[in-house]
Amino acid sequence: MDSLQIYADNSDEEDLSHQPSTLSADSSPPRLIPSKSAAPKVDDTMLALTAAEARQAQSRPIDPTQHVVAFNPTYDQLWAPTYGPAHPYAKDGIAQGMRNHKLGFVEDASIDSFVFDEQYNTFHKYGYAADPSGSNYIGDLDALQKNDAISVYNIPQHEQKKRKIEREKDEDEVDPTEIDNPATDVWLMKNKRSPWAGKKEGVQTELTEEQKKYAEEYAKKKEEKGHKGEKGEHVVDKTTFHGKEERDYQGRSWIAPPKDAKATNDHCYIPKRLVHTWSGHTKGVSAIRFFPKYGHLILSAGMDTKVKIWDVFNSGKCMRTYMGHSKAVRDISFCNDGTKFLTAGYDKNIKYWDTETGQVISTFSTGKVPYVVKLNPDEDKQNILLAGMSDKKIVQWDINTGQITQEYDQHLGAVNTITFVDNNRRFVTSSDDKSLRVWEFGIPVVIKYISEPHMHSMPSISLHPNTNWLAAQSLDNQILIYSTRERFQLNKKKRFAGHIVAGYACQVNFSPDGRFVMSGDGEGKCWFWDWKSCKVFRTLKCHEGVCIGCEWHPLEQSKVATCGWDGLIKYW
Repeated sequence: MDSLQIYADNSDEEDLSHQPSTLSADSSPPRLIPSKSAAPKVDDTMLALTAAEARQAQSRPIDPTQHVVAFNPTYDQLWAPTYGPAHPYAKDGIAQGMRNHKLGFVEDASIDSFVFDEQYNTFHKYGYAADPSGSNYIGDLDALQKNDAISVYNIPQHEQKKRKIEREKDEDEVDPTEIDNPATDVWLMKNKRSPWAGKKEGVQTELTEEQKKYAEEYAKKKEEKGHKGEKGEHVVDKTTFHGKEERDYQGRSWIAPPKDAKATNDHCYIPKRLVHTWSGHTKGVSAIRFFPKYGHLILSAGMDTKVKIWDVFNSGKCMRTYMGHSKAVRDISFCNDGTKFLTAGYDKNIKYWDTETGQVISTFSTGKVPYVVKLNPDEDKQNILLAGMSDKKIVQWDINTGQITQEYDQHLGAVNTITFVDNNRRFVTSSDDKSLRVWEFGIPVVIKYISEPHMHSMPSISLHPNTNWLAAQSLDNQILIYSTRERFQLNKKKRFAGHIVAGYACQVNFSPDGRFVMSGDGEGKCWFWDWKSCKVFRTLKCHEGVCIGCEWHPLEQSKVATCGWDGLIKYW
């Protein structure tokens, strides 16, 4: 064995002697071969970030609004102050967003409010309650055993039976006379109904004389009110003829145009002096219209509820008065041949009159105030009436049947004007909502809507004689011109200003040859502008107060009629 040991020691020494010395100068430097791994390269950035976040979470204070803590926090973390500056208005430093109670932050308990009420009431009645922390009970344990641990909300079966028997027993003992007497508590208990059992059935007693009288008066008043609200006010239609005779020696009607009435020349001139004044209205005149094509008569709408027609050619007197409205007349409109006309009043009625006889052919009403009335200008559609109402609608009636055939309901304010364009296929309406809308006749869909931030309400619109342009009286004291072609765009080169019309629906109009634009204003003047140059041509002081309407005579090219709130109609 010893020889073996010696042999091992010797072999170790030999191995050491065979190893090259690192310090020897001749030996080559050692080569270190890098270790290789067959595993693929892994991007451990996310792992590092997650580890960093976890470390950060360990040091971050716990948010009191957080309901779940995903890690096991340390004692220091649990009691660390909320970071950030103190709230300036919170006395104890809890930020306003962190509090849901005046004492700070209160969390909902895990116990349901119904369960809490149940245990609370059970404790007050029986003296015991379930301990919220575990399955044991607290309070009077003897009472607990005696009542089999029931709560106030689950009464045992035998208790319910007992109560039912007691209730029936009480009912048997009740005096039958008390049941019939509504003054007793028994009757009340018997006739008590649940709140959702329909209407209460009170005791039906006879009405006293005073109550009957009151009920009748109330019913009458309600009926009147309903009737009044639904339709316009009813007034007996009257008419008075003021001329010498309704037919002349040849049997012609007084409204027949003179035989020799024709245009004197094609050139229009601006009037210079007053020719005639018609005074007959006791209050202001709101609109005037010349008889179509001939202009030998002029129709006027008064705020004294009357409509009058005046002779222009011969005597210059009032020919007929039409009385059918109970309030001021707002608008008037002739049919194409002048034999009939429409009136719209503030009494919510629209009336269709026979010019010659003064008879009301028909009356229309929707229960709203009509602001403008127009008949379709086509010869074959003279039975179609359009009215712009105060409730934002344009209503279309068939005069023959009296039925509403269409409603154009898109405006956001009362409708002020209706103007037919494009061979009467379309019409343009303006409204208090400061917009213009273009409609296809008979189709209640807007085909063009014009509304700009700078636009004002346009209470009067007139069509140029060549039908290519619309003149709109804008309430910012100017007249704007829109084309009636497809685009309906504003002509920015043409605007007529100088007059003061803010707040008044002064009418704008053209001369028959289209060379002049005219308008009344709030100071009683009538203004004339040149269509081409847009310059003021002349102003006439026509009325005291507002000059609301002006019309150019259709045949006599240098004559103009104006009307104002002073009750006069003047011919220039």
